[in-house]
Amino acid sequence: MNDIRRTILWVIFGFSMVLLWDQWQVHNGKKATFFPSSTKQLSSPAATGAALPASGAASGNGSVPTAAGAVAGVAAVPASGGAPAVRERVVVTTDVLRLTFDSEGGSLVKSELLKHADTLNPGQNVVLLDDSKDRLYQAQTGLIAGPAGGAFPTHKTVMTAVPGERTLKDGVDTLVVKFESPEIGGVKLVKTYTVKRGLYDMAVSHAVVNNGAAAVAPQLYLQLIRDGNKPPGESSFYFTFTGPAIYTDAKKFQKIEFSDIEKGKAEFEKQSTGGYVAMVQHYFASAWLLPSGQAHENFARKDPQQANLYAVGMLTPLESIAPGSTRTVESTLFAGPQEEKLLEALAPGLELVKDYGWLTILAKPLYWLLYALHSFINNWGWSIVALVVLLKAAFYWLNAKAYASMAKMKAVTPRITAMRERLKDKPQEMQQEMMRIYKEEKVNPMGGCFPILIQIPVFIALYWVLLSSVEMRNAPWVLWIHDLAAPDPFFILPVVMTLTTLLQTWLNPTPPDPLQAKMMWIMPLAFSVMFFFFPAGLVLYWITNNVLSIAQQWFINKKLGVLHKPTNPLDLFRKKA
Repeated sequence: MNDIRRTILWVIFGFSMVLLWDQWQVHNGKKATFFPSSTKQLSSPAATGAALPASGAASGNGSVPTAAGAVAGVAAVPASGGAPAVRERVVVTTDVLRLTFDSEGGSLVKSELLKHADTLNPGQNVVLLDDSKDRLYQAQTGLIAGPAGGAFPTHKTVMTAVPGERTLKDGVDTLVVKFESPEIGGVKLVKTYTVKRGLYDMAVSHAVVNNGAAAVAPQLYLQLIRDGNKPPGESSFYFTFTGPAIYTDAKKFQKIEFSDIEKGKAEFEKQSTGGYVAMVQHYFASAWLLPSGQAHENFARKDPQQANLYAVGMLTPLESIAPGSTRTVESTLFAGPQEEKLLEALAPGLELVKDYGWLTILAKPLYWLLYALHSFINNWGWSIVALVVLLKAAFYWLNAKAYASMAKMKAVTPRITAMRERLKDKPQEMQQEMMRIYKEEKVNPMGGCFPILIQIPVFIALYWVLLSSVEMRNAPWVLWIHDLAAPDPFFILPVVMTLTTLLQTWLNPTPPDPLQAKMMWIMPLAFSVMFFFFPAGLVLYWITNNVLSIAQQWFINKKLGVLHKPTNPLDLFRKKA
């Protein structure tokens, strides 16, 4: 049994070292040694759109133009004649957003979040949607042909920006930005964005005007395009998801890896009458939503002409529009922080873009409790401390059983050690004698494990709550901790974390096997390396948990009369095996 346990420990330790080294390489800007990413670099960041390939029978003969687009400033002559529309940028500012629209397609090409500072660039705000030289991330819409065919305005069509107010003034709660396309195939598309004070979602109206002589039945597409790179400064230690997501009433939240799209293996529900499509990253997300009951086809594809450029979107057919008639489709575009309460109020299931993984069922109530504590305490750092205290109190009796078992193990350790020394050349007899001692002393060697194993999912769920909550960004705690979502700038918390972990090891019973005893001291030191790169809020959570565990373990040891004789762990490494 000891040999098996020893092997398992060495395998875990070895694999952990591989992961740590691999992530250390990535953290320092080098290529991963053992798990290299297959993601390619963006070949042309300044490109203006992703292609929407034909999507089966529903797409008819229509297709969205390829990624290659018109150059800024080049005029596009309307199909019906008249003055050419000149491509321009329109910047709109509210109290929480600064949005940049491109009149080519009336697309949203940049969104600056005015209430969220960029931790990598002090004095600047977070930029979510972007079309800089390093990133490409845009929201686009347009029309393609239905079964009857035809050519219509797309996100490559240069539109005219209707003059209007561009800054949300005091006393005004809404701001309207409108773009009108030239007539193409007798059809004009009027796209209207309505942004509101204090909100990150905007109503987007698409009015399809048929000025032709025959009825038309185009399809409206709404898509988000993005390069496949992680957000700037995102630590590989966090293992957070970046990529498309689709939510439907039937299959709920479905994450899609960029690599699966690349390989043609992406699986998600194609047809739906509800839900949304989104691009998700750590702390922030964007999403297109159609009204409930609006039938549409979901898609997630790679741009066939550009490396590392992906699209996720919806395609909804419009009923036949008679000559001289207009059909309007309402939609919603969200681009902002993953504030759970805000997302819940916007649409069913939208809060799931805040990814808790497979422990969502535990994480959501933990976030609710953390949020409730913050409403009283008004400090996220102390709210974390209070939440861990409540959890430790809830699990007090389980922990008590575990620590009592450990205390009994500690009491018999000298007897086990002496027996192992006496029977070191008789392994079978040693095993039998060890089991006899355990039975005689009524000690269960696994008794300290099971109560702790029950609690592990809860504390892992809490880990994801703290890692995923945008509220931690730029949230101060005390003194030198000004951002709970950033690593401790002076590494004080990680050092305290390491010391408390070692103190826990010292309080635990020393394994009779010298090799296992050494591993018990090496592994906390090895795993502590990660905490130097973890957000301060996460490290604070672990420190609080460790301190409370140490206090409870010391109390139980004293109550059971198990005296701890201080030992020098270095002695374990000085002795010969």
